[in-house]
Amino acid sequence: MTERQRELFNKGKNASGELSWSRWQLGDAGAQALAEALKVNTTVTRLHLYENQIGDDGARAIAEALKFNTVTAVALSQNAIGNAGAKAIAEALKTNKTVKELFLGENQISDSGAQAIAEALKVNTTLTELDLQRNPTGVAGARAIAAALKVTTTLTWLSLDQNQIGDTGAQAIAEALKINASVTTLGLGWNQIGDAGAQAIAEALKVNTTMTSLHLAYNEIGDAGAQAIAEALKVNSTLTELE
Repeated sequence: MTERQRELFNKGKNASGELSWSRWQLGDAGAQALAEALKVNTTVTRLHLYENQIGDDGARAIAEALKFNTVTAVALSQNAIGNAGAKAIAEALKTNKTVKELFLGENQISDSGAQAIAEALKVNTTLTELDLQRNPTGVAGARAIAAALKVTTTLTWLSLDQNQIGDTGAQAIAEALKINASVTTLGLGWNQIGDAGAQAIAEALKVNTTMTSLHLAYNEIGDAGAQAIAEALKVNSTLTELE
């Protein structure tokens, strides 16, 4: 690590090992420099890089560093990361054994990026929290994530709020929830989900005994969907928060 990198690390890192460089306008070049330092750093445990204009090149560099570093939380929300960056992060997740929390909300990750992350979830045994909210992920991405949910046993918190999954995506997620026994919190708000999607989720709630918090606000659920969920709540004894 260069003296300048060490100086920046000390400026942004607190005593608990959290490096907070949010809103520093790092860009790809700054992210690449940070990634090189992370390859040899052994003290940073949480990496906060919100709102830094980081694109795919910066994400690739951070992903490469994750193959060497022991960071447990990576926050890259509100950047400009697209599918190429998401795929690089996904590749890192396949071998990384330390990252437990990954925040990728408010980027530019669409179906192919979500599909790559979903494939990584099938083999990753460490990640417990995944934030993909406010991305342009559609039905194909939702189906891929649903397939991963049927396999993963470690993911407990998942946000897909403000994507574009619709009824078809919600139905795929619902089928996965009949099998998944690890997710306790799920965000599906602002996703154009209508009655058909809500009814599928209701059927899942009748058999799912793990989920405690479900976010469905700001969708397009009418009376039929609401009635189906109400009926499911009569038999579900696990859910404690429904929005």
